[in-house]
Amino acid sequence: MNHDTIQVSRIVNKTTLKQRENCYAFCRVQGEAYSIEINKKRHHNIANSVFFLQPDLEWKIVKKDSYASSGYVLYIPKPMMENPTFKNLHITEICLFSKDEIPKINLAPGIEKRILAIIEMLDELVSTNLKNKEEAILSLLKALFVYCDGKCNIKSVITEKSNLKSALVIKFKKCIDQQITRYHEVGQYAQMLNVSDKYLNDCVKKTLGVNAKYLIDEQLVMRSRHNLKFSSKSIKEISFDLGFSSPDYFSFFFKKQTGISPSQLRKN
Repeated sequence: MNHDTIQVSRIVNKTTLKQRENCYAFCRVQGEAYSIEINKKRHHNIANSVFFLQPDLEWKIVKKDSYASSGYVLYIPKPMMENPTFKNLHITEICLFSKDEIPKINLAPGIEKRILAIIEMLDELVSTNLKNKEEAILSLLKALFVYCDGKCNIKSVITEKSNLKSALVIKFKKCIDQQITRYHEVGQYAQMLNVSDKYLNDCVKKTLGVNAKYLIDEQLVMRSRHNLKFSSKSIKEISFDLGFSSPDYFSFFFKKQTGISPSQLRKN
């Protein structure tokens, strides 16, 4: 095996130990798995979640004694993560692969299928001799990280060593993911986080280069597009599910953000 490229391993044994050194590990845990031990500290309630682990950590995943797969481990060589492709991602700015904590992501509804599809494509690419294979691998990895940044509950653990502004942004993004169907205004999230609208906006701007409202609208557009494309619900049902006051306002918002109406998207 070429140790300069990625490797995908299934979690099938009762105990899955770290297999590669000098690699970041993206652990997608599901089903039968019930604990992960990191540097001899055990974490429970890990089903349907993702862990990002630094190369210098020792870890093992423990599952029930079953032949069923409990997910995958994606090993990413350290030099690959230093590629300029990943330089400007939000996850880089807020240190998803952190030295001071163990970032855990609880997958949002519908995302795990997309995550799995990307992992399967990565695994398939590694076994081929296709031209431009490495470029394709980097592109898929970037897509994987963008999904994790934009649509998951990022970093459920925050330590005192975290930068305070970055930590607030992480909490804000988590609140958006959990409350987007109820709240669409920056002020509502600022109140939840016990800060002023201005301070929250300043923290987001400094950390990510966009304003706080952009993150809310981005999440609404992503969920709107997914529901319009992949569900049989009516536009009216989708608008109310996403917390809009009326189908007309939903259509106005969607067209303002995307340039086309919800009905036009469905026709494409």
